[in-house]
Amino acid sequence: MKREKWVVSAKKADFHKIAETFGIDPVIARIIRNRDVVGDEAIDRFLHGDISQLYAPDLLGSAREAAAFLKGRIEAGARIRIIGDYDIDGVMSTHILSVALRRCGADFDAVIPHRMKDGYGLSDGLIDNAIAAGVDTILTCDNGIAAMKQIADAKAAGMHVVITDHHEVPFEEKNGVKHYILPPADVIVDPKCEGDPYPQKEICGATVAMKVMQLLLEEMAIDDALLREEMLECAAFATVGDVMPLCDENRILVRYGLKKMENSVNVGLRALIAASDLANKPLTAFHIGFVLGPCLNAAGRLDTAYRGLALLDTRSFEEAMPIASELRALNENRKEMTLRYIKQAENMIDAGDYDGDRVLVVYLPDCHESLAGIIAGRIREKYGKPVFVLTDGENGVKGSGRSIDAYNMYEEMTKCADLFTKFGGHPMAAGLSLPKENVDAFRAKINDSCTLTEDELTDKVTIDVPMPLCYVNRRLIDQLSLLEPFGTGNPKPVFAEKNLRFLDAHAVGSTGKVVKIRVRDEGGRAFELTYFGDGGELFEAMKTRDTFSVLYYPGINSFRGMESIQYVMQGYC
Repeated sequence: MKREKWVVSAKKADFHKIAETFGIDPVIARIIRNRDVVGDEAIDRFLHGDISQLYAPDLLGSAREAAAFLKGRIEAGARIRIIGDYDIDGVMSTHILSVALRRCGADFDAVIPHRMKDGYGLSDGLIDNAIAAGVDTILTCDNGIAAMKQIADAKAAGMHVVITDHHEVPFEEKNGVKHYILPPADVIVDPKCEGDPYPQKEICGATVAMKVMQLLLEEMAIDDALLREEMLECAAFATVGDVMPLCDENRILVRYGLKKMENSVNVGLRALIAASDLANKPLTAFHIGFVLGPCLNAAGRLDTAYRGLALLDTRSFEEAMPIASELRALNENRKEMTLRYIKQAENMIDAGDYDGDRVLVVYLPDCHESLAGIIAGRIREKYGKPVFVLTDGENGVKGSGRSIDAYNMYEEMTKCADLFTKFGGHPMAAGLSLPKENVDAFRAKINDSCTLTEDELTDKVTIDVPMPLCYVNRRLIDQLSLLEPFGTGNPKPVFAEKNLRFLDAHAVGSTGKVVKIRVRDEGGRAFELTYFGDGGELFEAMKTRDTFSVLYYPGINSFRGMESIQYVMQGYC
């Protein structure tokens, strides 16, 4: 199990002055400071920022050049092929490019790689198909920055190539200096390119695609408010789905997009929301990350991502609903398979063979390769270590990695580049292919080069505010919504109280995973906590101790027309 250390955030500010200035509780002011939002202008942007404050597309290096280049190809009647990716970000990026090119009257089609047949990004086969189809211009989204050979082949065949991507630029390190390597495309748009002036580097591929298309529409003198709205919604969806940090521009985009998605201009999204029993309900980042997004991802994992793209391209609700229902059913199947292999991975790790490994490389040969990333994420959550999950693919072994904050996964993988057929990704996530005979060598080398310390491998739970349960009231709970959307870069706040006496506890339901606990604080006040966790472990802990410190989050529970404050316990010690 992962090691855990509780620490209290100690960032300083005049919380009462901030509270007075913005009409908020000092607790809310403290949480905002904990998110490194400093100064009246930044606080106002955090609390009230709107889409007028999104960064201008022209700030994205080469975006204007890409738009002008594409305008030229459209006006020349050239055949354009979009090549996307099979995950949420890739599908949304592909849709954004498609609707914009269609509005511009372009001759185009869209191709999404098949996870098993093509692998990630631009493959040799995709280039060969484009050549055979007489494609003039390849336009990538959410991929391309690492496809040196494939883009060189496309150029050698006389094609034009425009890359829109957001992944890390490949590099070689010599004498401690990184030398970045760019593919020979006509235009490259990627905020990670060296010297790119875009203010927020961590934007998703769909946002990059949207910015370029905004400029293309401007170049083509097209003003279409509904199209702009649709692109913004799709970019917001992808920002959450691709786990981008929800701060700065991403925060504004997602907050705006979530509100608009409740009555989406995209028929397919409306159908998916309805099929997921979320119609006429306020949407949160949680719904995209854990309900709607996985349905789109399931198509690319177990079938073909074209189903997801077809959903977004539908123009009637009646046509969209059967597709949305199929995607939801596909995701239910995916969840069952995932749980089975998570258990298998946990059994392997708990057997003791991995005790000395600071980086977990788990080989599950029979697992569907599309599930590797999900499983890696769940294993990382449980053990608090960087994780690679490898599976057998059609041409060797494929895998996905998920990391921890202290470990730049992409940079560490460059030290093992000689073992891979292909690799790429971010500091926190990556994908790879390698020959089967290199699996053991990879596990050994990635661990031998690992410099993670025990402290870095200890999961730090940062408490935003040590706050007694009795301080919570309806006004504070209502103001917590000002901090949303929650996610990477803006986590849900963590509150804590110590010395709570646990009076009794009982499991609710058949699984034992929901526990109701009666507690009393030091002032003698009684409260009820709800815990969504392992009731067995909690009951064992209560046999030896009756006083605990708890992490919690308050909310409102509505039942039969009555509302009451609910305290959800997130952890205890």
